[in-house]
Amino acid sequence: MWKHLKTPPQTSTGRQALRRATGSVLYTYDLAPTKREGRRWGAYNVFTLWANDVHSLGNYAFAIGLFALGLNVWGILAAFALASVLLFLLLTLSGFMGHKTGVPFPVMSRIAFGIKGAKIPAAVRGIVAIAWFGIQTYLASTVLSALLVAMFPGLASLDENTLLGQSTLGWITFLALWAVQLVIVSYGMQMIRRYMAFAAPTTLITMCALAVWMFVRADASIALSIDAPLIGGEMWLQILQAAALWVVVYGTFVLNFCDFTRSAKSRASIVRGNVIGIPLNMLFFAGIVVVLSGAQFKLDGRVITSPTDIVRTIPNMALLAAASLALIALTVAVNLLANFVAPIYALIDLFPRKLDFRRAGVVSAVIGLVILPWNLYNSPIAVNYFLGGLGALLGPLFGVIMADYWLLRRSRVNVPDLYTENPQGEYHYRHGFNPRAVAAFLPGAAVAVVVALAPFFHAVAGFSWFVGAVLGAGLYAIVADRKAPIRDVDGESIAVAAE
Repeated sequence: MWKHLKTPPQTSTGRQALRRATGSVLYTYDLAPTKREGRRWGAYNVFTLWANDVHSLGNYAFAIGLFALGLNVWGILAAFALASVLLFLLLTLSGFMGHKTGVPFPVMSRIAFGIKGAKIPAAVRGIVAIAWFGIQTYLASTVLSALLVAMFPGLASLDENTLLGQSTLGWITFLALWAVQLVIVSYGMQMIRRYMAFAAPTTLITMCALAVWMFVRADASIALSIDAPLIGGEMWLQILQAAALWVVVYGTFVLNFCDFTRSAKSRASIVRGNVIGIPLNMLFFAGIVVVLSGAQFKLDGRVITSPTDIVRTIPNMALLAAASLALIALTVAVNLLANFVAPIYALIDLFPRKLDFRRAGVVSAVIGLVILPWNLYNSPIAVNYFLGGLGALLGPLFGVIMADYWLLRRSRVNVPDLYTENPQGEYHYRHGFNPRAVAAFLPGAAVAVVVALAPFFHAVAGFSWFVGAVLGAGLYAIVADRKAPIRDVDGESIAVAAE
């Protein structure tokens, strides 16, 4: 383990911490805290997270669906303005945790749940991410299949058979994109950072150009709503629901944002990147959504369900290919960010002696393949109950972790003790589990799942994440042990450069 250190610890306390840490299965190169000089993510890199992730195909489908549900243009803009403010606050709090400690989410979870109990939130986050990795790869593969058929009509015959729910062409395009993502991840976080820096401007320019093209086609005007828009209290309830659901979409990212901000140069870079990437970028996204949906509705009275519906109507083959490839590049970027990094760290935490970043990436990708994600996506029961139920668990996890870090500890963390199995360690609690955190999480999780899935609560199901987060934080604030000593010790003596 010494060979990974840039400088040896200079104090006796640091050397003792290093010996404790490096002798523990909890410490690996990939899970170790990043050193200050190894942090290369500036404001632009943080911005590219959101420039890529916000403009995903799934997000466009969700946002355009608001137009179909009856929200007018101003209602959609209001929903995204409210959601962006909430997300900016939540993600900045979460991001500061990563910058302060330099540790990834599975290690961050040890603060509240204990060195063994942390596997619970890491596993939940990882399972959700792997399922969505497969689904997003499938969505991108459908765009690639449509492009190939448009360019080479003879390939249409390969899209007519079915093998395990996919056509031959579907399997070819899915496996091709699956392999591309695996190659990118195999080069580590720095390659992901570089890919995002390339994909972000490409995505923004392409989607803006697509919106301008649609606006011109519609004679420089758009429909402000469908024929029977929501009004009054019903409209405001839908706006609040839409804003809440948008936060739920990012419930996964809110949890493990520290996986990225652990490499941030400063708090200021996180704030600047979030300001440009969340409120400004999300309103830009909302503007594109209302232009696309409003222009298409004015043209033929049809409510589209995805940007791919518009891309397929582009008459020029070169423009069609450029737009399709941009959507594919975008979806790959989203997958790398939201659905690949989290399970990689979770798997390393679960099997530290067997897996490193590259091997964990292979395992995540294989699982994302064998679950046949297109069957998940095409099954409302699977998406709503399995993924919806797991998603509802993210709220109370966030609530407990935030309450422990900000309210109880006031951001004071003993980083070396996050890597020790010594029973005297600060995060050993009871046999490695913090029963108080578990006791706060379980009721919050139960209520959140019921609100999310029970038909009786259908009208407020969109608020399940917030219900779980508030309950988890409130219960933990009540039952937490405030007499336990809380020390603030950084991890510089055991940090390695995450390159």
